[in-house]
Amino acid sequence: MRKLAPLFVVLAASVAFGQPAADTAPPSGGAEVSVQKVDEAPQAAPADGAEAYERKIGGLERRVGDLKEKVFRSKTRLAILKESVLSSTIAGAEARLVHRNEMGSSFKLEKVSYSLDGTPIRTIVDEDGSLDEQEEVEILTGPIVPGNHTLSVVMVYRGNGYGIFTYLRGYVFNLRSSHTFHAEEGKLVRVKAVGYEKGGMTTDLKDRPDIRFETEFVDAAQGAQASAEKR
Repeated sequence: MRKLAPLFVVLAASVAFGQPAADTAPPSGGAEVSVQKVDEAPQAAPADGAEAYERKIGGLERRVGDLKEKVFRSKTRLAILKESVLSSTIAGAEARLVHRNEMGSSFKLEKVSYSLDGTPIRTIVDEDGSLDEQEEVEILTGPIVPGNHTLSVVMVYRGNGYGIFTYLRGYVFNLRSSHTFHAEEGKLVRVKAVGYEKGGMTTDLKDRPDIRFETEFVDAAQGAQASAEKR
């Protein structure tokens, strides 16, 4: 088990007020899985000056998009911080949301996206292969309004089969699921979203990807002490 790098993310404004927003993700009880057939090794066309220019423009557009997202997150965090300071009710409960990857080597994690009460809180895109290598990633730790909340997650895996399972390389698996949990006054609630393989030996590999949720409650003081010890 790898040691988790401490991460702190302030909740979005809707969380601070404790007002869940509408979410289009399916309810708890298994992930909604969509499978997309893709070319295993698309052939690259001969590069010329125009194509090189288009690739460079495409790269710049992606970077601009990433910067816009970072600016948006920064503005959201500032607004949330303001509300958090003004709201005394937030100190009543705490949440720790964790992503866990239990998929086998036949599936490579490419992207995860998390939302809380309909508000995006974190998206991670694998750019160097490190995301798939991490067993657990802390998505959010912080105060939360006591009451019911809905965690929604999207996980994107690419098939990575070998031998007789090379056909998996031509598939991308998009998993969507959501989970409603209750934050109790004076307690820390830990929620793990786990990507795993369901079924058994007779289950076709392409039918195995799924998501499950694990919820645990501990005393808030004990949770804070545990976090301090990890640091």
